[in-house]
Amino acid sequence: MQVGIVGLGKMGANIARRLCRADIHVVGYDANPAMAEPLAGEAGFQPAFSIDAMLLALKGPRIVWCMLPAGVETARLLDQLAATLAEGDRVVDGANGHYRVTMARAPRFAELGIGFVDAGVSGGVRGLESGYSLMLGGAQKDIDALWRVLEALAPRPGQWLRCGPTGAGHYVKMIHNGIEYGLMQAYAEGFALLKDHPDFDLDLDAIAATWMQGSVVRSWLLELSREFLGDAAALEAAAPVVADSGEGRWTAQEAIDRGIPAPVISAALMQRFSSQGRDDFAARVLALMRNRFGGHAIPKEKS
Repeated sequence: MQVGIVGLGKMGANIARRLCRADIHVVGYDANPAMAEPLAGEAGFQPAFSIDAMLLALKGPRIVWCMLPAGVETARLLDQLAATLAEGDRVVDGANGHYRVTMARAPRFAELGIGFVDAGVSGGVRGLESGYSLMLGGAQKDIDALWRVLEALAPRPGQWLRCGPTGAGHYVKMIHNGIEYGLMQAYAEGFALLKDHPDFDLDLDAIAATWMQGSVVRSWLLELSREFLGDAAALEAAAPVVADSGEGRWTAQEAIDRGIPAPVISAALMQRFSSQGRDDFAARVLALMRNRFGGHAIPKEKS
């Protein structure tokens, strides 16, 4: 079994490692050749120094798993693969792309006889040891052809899902990341309330550890939070700025477009905008308004 992987960043490199350890031969390419160097010790890993060299090293029918950032980089790669791959080959788009863009790409590959699968991949830095949550979209026959790869990447045999036709995998991952926004915001707000109570000197690290044992709010996100809640220096040094990824915006926009209420996800997205200083002008206006009225509530307009 062989797989070509394009993009050897944190996720791509660990996917390559996990496949190699499952006795799957990986030919890996990254635009930065240095990204392949940490994989040199993995039995079964073969670096390639161009897309063409990677494709030549793979026997047909070839599988190419793309792990580049969504957007221009992935679009350029998929264009190159569509022009280079042969009928019967298969492409897996593992970027967090917008599902509608993914759906629009599928007909081009279908016309060429190239299988096209979109894969939502979750697991982060622990995916190498624990496996990845895989949300897949595409034709059943193309996903069936990936069976051994999916079994190797999943936490346990069979723990991966074909969500539906092309685009479904990226759609499910988009909603997954929107939910993550809400969960992270709720944890952050809860720990802020615990920290600032004037009558209690609460041990946030110990509280998180207790919640990890049987509580209904236990989760991997809580476990990750516990890793720094007891580190006052790290908390003090962290800038209070949280970036927003495309998936959170897309999820909120999807809710608006379809008229489905998603207030928690939308509010979490707005809070990320706020942390980036995007409410500074509004805050200044509010402060001036409050000063103008002596710090009291602004009176209602008379009817």
